[in-house]
Amino acid sequence: MQNSKTLKGLLAVSVLAAMFSAVGVQAQTTSSAAQNGAAVQNGSSAKLSAGDEKALKDMARANINEIAAAKIALSKAQSSQVKVFAQQMVKDHGDALTKVQTVAQQKGVTLPTEPDAKHKATAAMLEKQSGSAFDKMYMENAGTMDHKMVLSTLQSDASKIKDPDVKALADAHTPVVEQHLKSAQQMSM
Repeated sequence: MQNSKTLKGLLAVSVLAAMFSAVGVQAQTTSSAAQNGAAVQNGSSAKLSAGDEKALKDMARANINEIAAAKIALSKAQSSQVKVFAQQMVKDHGDALTKVQTVAQQKGVTLPTEPDAKHKATAAMLEKQSGSAFDKMYMENAGTMDHKMVLSTLQSDASKIKDPDVKALADAHTPVVEQHLKSAQQMSM
């Protein structure tokens, strides 16, 4: 009878130990899952804030707008200076757009694919111009005004960006846009 009580006691202790072990394993599994979930949220595939998504879309749109206007300038500009400027815009903004598209794809953000309505209207006006009138209009609009606007937007967005990848893009784009603006302002048309 003593052996029976001892066996029942051991069995009860074993059951309790097994239950507490299972609870411990469950707690560790839950904790690991929570940590893994946090790691995914902090990783490159994390959902961006609305402000960060807006910044990515702003950068994409600015690059698309500049490329579209520069392509018109490559075919219509009279001045070799304007053509060189336009070629630089296609190259620099093309490179920048590729970087923005890469980050957007990693973050699951759908970007615009064509110029906005304002820039489509400007493109239509540019298409109607020729010679020095075209050069002047292109440099005033795409060269100076657009780069001022883009620089202002970049600086405004950059101050609010939380995602390090999006912030790095904005920080890398800012000096390029500043240089474009400076070059456009130095060209007298």
